[in-house]
Amino acid sequence: MVLEQDNKKNADYKHLSLFWTDILYLLASKPSAIASAGPMRKFAMQTKKLTTEMIEANDDLAEFSKRLTDYYKLLSDTWNEAQKRFNSKFPEIPNDIEHIEAAKRVWVDIFENAFTELFDSEKFGENFGKLISSELELSKHWNKMLSVLLETANLPTKDDIDEVYRELHSLRKRINKLEKNERKKEENNGK
Repeated sequence: MVLEQDNKKNADYKHLSLFWTDILYLLASKPSAIASAGPMRKFAMQTKKLTTEMIEANDDLAEFSKRLTDYYKLLSDTWNEAQKRFNSKFPEIPNDIEHIEAAKRVWVDIFENAFTELFDSEKFGENFGKLISSELELSKHWNKMLSVLLETANLPTKDDIDEVYRELHSLRKRINKLEKNERKKEENNGK
């Protein structure tokens, strides 16, 4: 019941957000409708993209948060279980050096086995894979939003910079090739 209410609220939020961004987009698309000019007008026209991306990012952020919570819960549960195992073997902390070293070795072995077992488990692998996947989805949304904001401010986007780097790399290769050909000509003329 609570999950259905949350889903309904989320759907209502999306619907309302998209409604208002559509209104703002319509207003911004009419030159006489908004008094702003320049970057602010451009920003107003891009708000629909930004809002849509933020809503989608919100879903992925919730998924990421859930996976991250599950990840830390698995680590915490494993730690607590390993600590219980150790405490059952050593109910009291030893006083002499030899027993402390032995207790330390046992502690390391217990924790190593517990965490190795956790990291080898299918449950951990599945959750960790989904955690990384949701993190990548989230970063895609952030990159798209940043790209829209940079474009709105008339600043170069990541794609623009990547294109410049590709062209620079191509030019360097051409220069190296020309210099190499020039050296070969000079060597042949010197002989």
